[in-house]
Amino acid sequence: MNQTMQMRPLMRLGLLALLVPTLLVGCGGSKSKAETADTTGAKEETRRTPSPFEVDSAYSFLTHQVSLGARVPGTPAHSACASWIESKLREWGYKVTLQPFEGKDYHGKDISGTNIIATRHPEGSGERVLLMAHWDTRPVADQDPNPYAQSTPILGADDGASGVAVLLEIARQESLLGSERAIDFVFFDLEDGGQSGSDDSWCLGSTYWAKHPHTPGYKARYGILLDMVGAQGARFYWETLSREYARPILSALWSTAAQLGWGGYFVQANGGAMTDDHVPVIRHLGIPCVDMINFDPTRATGFGSHWHTTHDDMNIISIETLRAVGETVSTTIREEL
Repeated sequence: MNQTMQMRPLMRLGLLALLVPTLLVGCGGSKSKAETADTTGAKEETRRTPSPFEVDSAYSFLTHQVSLGARVPGTPAHSACASWIESKLREWGYKVTLQPFEGKDYHGKDISGTNIIATRHPEGSGERVLLMAHWDTRPVADQDPNPYAQSTPILGADDGASGVAVLLEIARQESLLGSERAIDFVFFDLEDGGQSGSDDSWCLGSTYWAKHPHTPGYKARYGILLDMVGAQGARFYWETLSREYARPILSALWSTAAQLGWGGYFVQANGGAMTDDHVPVIRHLGIPCVDMINFDPTRATGFGSHWHTTHDDMNIISIETLRAVGETVSTTIREEL
């Protein structure tokens, strides 16, 4: 049976305490109440042509990750996935930095993690673009309706692999196009091993990177985080912190989605506030970030029914959802911002 997780209070997040108190929903939590939908600004959009994004390529990247098994930190599948991501990025000409760090796993034991940072045109300064996703998978299916399966690691086809797959395809396209854009892809580790009611047990990789960026004094114009972006029936609402700290980027992304014909996925209305990898980046580096996450406040938990269950496998993945997200992000960063 599903468990109701405790919310994470905004007042513990330093600069985020300046916000009007609102519900905070984590990747490891569900909502008790959703924000009131606000469709202000929703409008008809003119159709446009998307920037290059090959969804079959993204799908193959997703499939490969899942084929390795659950990428739980400390397992052979986790190590194999790290090596594979690194090799693909180096193959496309990126400067790759591996950032090891120490943390705790779901059971409170010491565990090593590795953030993977791929940089294009490192000489760029404050005009950089930051794209992010987490690549680890949850060690327990604690939301599975079958109590006997709740100690099983999840394959994380959506929760982990989908965001990585979209970013890898964007990285590949940037290389093929010979883009001069200064861009960083950061793949965070130890995101999904948290415990309910323990804020500090989530998003360990992004917290470490935000406090110890690969480049001292790191700056970027904006950041986009992809989390759970591949499921059938996905819906992406305006995440609260994204709206508060990165409204121009948020507006550009959702407007682009509508112009590309993906408005059914990108709902121009308020969703919830997430404890996710964008929070430490905003908090510690002051970079405006958008969290693009499948969270629909009209659902019972907000997340899809496969969330943190053994059903987060290839059967719930939609090529169309991957295409909608990939085209929206790639077109926005190349043509709008």
